[in-house]
Amino acid sequence: MNLAKELINHMIPPLKLIDKANRAIIWMEELRTNQLPVVDEGKFMGFISEEIILESNQLDLPISEYPILGKECFVHDHQHFYEIIKLATDNKVELIGVIDQEDQYLGVITVKDTLNAFAQTSAVQSPGGILILSMPQIDYSLSEISRLIESDGAKILSSSLNNDLLDPSKIKLTLKINITEISRIVATLERFGYKIIAQYQDSPMASNEKERMDILLKYLDI
Repeated sequence: MNLAKELINHMIPPLKLIDKANRAIIWMEELRTNQLPVVDEGKFMGFISEEIILESNQLDLPISEYPILGKECFVHDHQHFYEIIKLATDNKVELIGVIDQEDQYLGVITVKDTLNAFAQTSAVQSPGGILILSMPQIDYSLSEISRLIESDGAKILSSSLNNDLLDPSKIKLTLKINITEISRIVATLERFGYKIIAQYQDSPMASNEKERMDILLKYLDI
């Protein structure tokens, strides 16, 4: 299911506020990362960055003396990796903290691990057709759309819902279908009043999923 708890990288240890900056630099060099999580009495505090430590040029200071970044960059253990992707890209961080329902620190997830998990999903790997529908929010029913698609012998591999920026009363629904020949499905949906605004065939990745992948790849190249 690619939930946050399944993506935790247990090779990355947390720092304590009393740890010296020198320890952080050594660990960062060993792990080849520019950030490390900071934890205090089991609570996630945020991240310390290599850049901040080196700018101070005082490696004997404790972590508590440095600015802590990304204090809100955490997810709960049950959240999906799409939410991790959004949080990482919005905040330009390499790591995302993971906490349980009692707000206790469980570990961190790296952006690269999240990217790998995303790339391995069946919806991305499997060939098939892609449909983008536009409809009033009040008319949205994924179960009804799924029933119509299955009546033509196909199944929905993945779906994503987005607001229509040009019309707040409408939504855009992107569907990945498990077959590449989707003309019959298009005809069925249109017969029942659904508006198809885009369709693609023989593409291994839905447009919204490709956008997420492109964002991550661009981020990793910075």
